[in-house]
Amino acid sequence: MIDSTREEQLREAIELLFFSYRAFTRGPDEILAKRGLGRVHHRILYFIGREPGLSVNDLLTVLNISKQALHQPQQQLISMGLVKNDKSKTDGRVKELRLSAAGKRLESRLTGTQLLQLENVFSECGRKSEKAWLEVMKTIADD
Repeated sequence: MIDSTREEQLREAIELLFFSYRAFTRGPDEILAKRGLGRVHHRILYFIGREPGLSVNDLLTVLNISKQALHQPQQQLISMGLVKNDKSKTDGRVKELRLSAAGKRLESRLTGTQLLQLENVFSECGRKSEKAWLEVMKTIADD
C-alpha cells in the first residue's frame, strides 16, 4: 500500500507526464491537423524515416499495433504520396516502406519541433537532468 503523501507525489508525476506529452505533441499535432492526419501518422512517418526500407511487419512490431490498426493510416500516407510501399528486391512477399521526398520534408517538420523543444529543455536543465530523464523514459518504455 502506498501512503497518502507518496501517492500525492506519484499523482503529480502522472499529471506532469500527461501535461508534458500534450506540450510535446502540440507542434506536430497542429501541422498534422492541417492535413487531416493524427499522431499515428507521425509515428509511422517517424519510424519509416529512421529506418528506410522497414518492412510492414517490422513497423507493426515497433508500433505494437495490429495490421488492422496500421492499414488505414498507412494507406492514407501512401495515397497522399508521403510513403512508398515497394516489394523487397530479395523477397517479393515483403513490402518495404520508404518516405517520399514530400514525406521526408513533413517528417522533418514534425520531428523538428520536438527536437528543438528537447534541445531547449535539456540545455536549460543540464546534462545530468537529461541523463536522468532518459533513464526514467527507458525504464517506463521497458516496463
